Amino acid sequence: MRKRRALLSVADKEGIAGFARGLAGLGFEILSTGGTARVLEAAGVTVTPVEEVTGFPEMLDGRVKTLHPAVHGGILGRRDREEHRRALAEADIRPIDLVCVVFYPFEETAARAGASFEEVVEQIDIGGPALVRSAAKNHADVWVVTDPARYGEVLEALGGAGDGAELRRRLAREAFARTAAYDAAIAAWLGEREEEEGLPDRILLSLVKARDLRYGENPHLRGAFYRPALRAGEACVANAEVLSDRKALSLINLLDLDAGLELVREFEAPAAAVIKHTNPCGCAVGADLREAFARAHACDPLSAYGCVIALNREVDAGAAEEIASPNRFVQGIVAPGYAPEALEILRTRRKWGRNLRILATGPLGERRPGLSIREITGGYLVQDRNLLLLDPDLPGGFEVVTKRAPTPEERADLVFAWAVVKHVKSNAIVLAKDGAAIGVGAGQMSRVEAAELAVRRAGDRAAGSACASDAFFPFADGLEAPARAGATAFIQPGGSLRDGEVIEEADRRGVTMVFTRLRHFRH
Repeated sequence: MRKRRALLSVADKEGIAGFARGLAGLGFEILSTGGTARVLEAAGVTVTPVEEVTGFPEMLDGRVKTLHPAVHGGILGRRDREEHRRALAEADIRPIDLVCVVFYPFEETAARAGASFEEVVEQIDIGGPALVRSAAKNHADVWVVTDPARYGEVLEALGGAGDGAELRRRLAREAFARTAAYDAAIAAWLGEREEEEGLPDRILLSLVKARDLRYGENPHLRGAFYRPALRAGEACVANAEVLSDRKALSLINLLDLDAGLELVREFEAPAAAVIKHTNPCGCAVGADLREAFARAHACDPLSAYGCVIALNREVDAGAAEEIASPNRFVQGIVAPGYAPEALEILRTRRKWGRNLRILATGPLGERRPGLSIREITGGYLVQDRNLLLLDPDLPGGFEVVTKRAPTPEERADLVFAWAVVKHVKSNAIVLAKDGAAIGVGAGQMSRVEAAELAVRRAGDRAAGSACASDAFFPFADGLEAPARAGATAFIQPGGSLRDGEVIEEADRRGVTMVFTRLRHFRH
């Protein structure tokens, strides 16, 4: 019987020497290239350089070394076909029975801050994916290994009694998934450097499982969290460090934490958001985080039970004390960071602290433009990420349409309420006063009912408040409940066929109204 041959060429050298020794012990001849060959030789493994197989030296700084018929013919030749065996024999090409490749670290290099274009391009592997695809195509005869975690399993199967066909199929699937993900990451990186007039014709997602979740939205559903292989450097929940691991994150936790973080990032001042089912049941700014959280929690304390919290500053002991006050139950927190004494308070002060999920994003910085992708049955809906917010100092973005203009205090509350309503499920109404939400009406089929719900939650606090609506008031009756409760200022996109009637009703009641000409539907 001929001696089996294995070709090893890996960028990540961890564990490769042990794998090669195991293969050699099973009777394999080891073929290798460049740095991998040097590592194996230093570990005492006998190696046949690939250039001895091809009769051609590596060239172009290692860009060309395995792209040769003597290599790919040995991988792709089918052992069950006489014409393939004859063609290989005539060309003096020996079969290759196992291919182990770990690609150049393109994703890691592209994600590294400060990496130059040239550096990233040089980490685009060409020969490696070609080898992997060849071996995966011919997996009926060839083992293909792309993950060092598989080394032990493959050695065990090769030394066993079976033919390993089922494992080879799984390895081939993994191999094609790896090459597809690798190419998708490269396409995404190149796409970031292009200015496209419209949305791209193709969107390629390259996702890697980061962790299994306790379950999906409900306990009978499996859940996991995947992050892009080419990880953006933006501070976000997806890239956050988990500082507590006693109780695993759930899918709903991550959705809520992400919703909260996106909201508090709208504000320059210290801000806190209290989130239930992706909607804010409280949001406020303050002189510090302690004040901001206390005011946010006061919006709707009943709904806040079992909430998650988002904060836009490092959590200090004072804020932690406020969060851990009696009669509060918090499931998760996300913030840029935590003082050591704050972590101690959050973990020990209340019984629920032992199971509290604590996430740290690092400095928030600027948000990056991008795409928002959502699944529907049979397809995906793609839109731009909604980063646009009202700038009251720009022409047309803060159009006073009533006889009375807002006071400086009303103006500030209108801007705050507009930032919050952007993050509330439609139909959405937010009442705010002095930089704090005091009543939120979310996800109602009727805008009038959303307004009534916000008023009911605000109670007596509605007097002197500002009211924001995520879309236009189609009729004048949308103003009635907030105005009757004492709201004195309104902000909405405008654009209804009955805008005139709505403005007339606002003037009749003596309130001020601003049009933004910008809608913030959130479904």
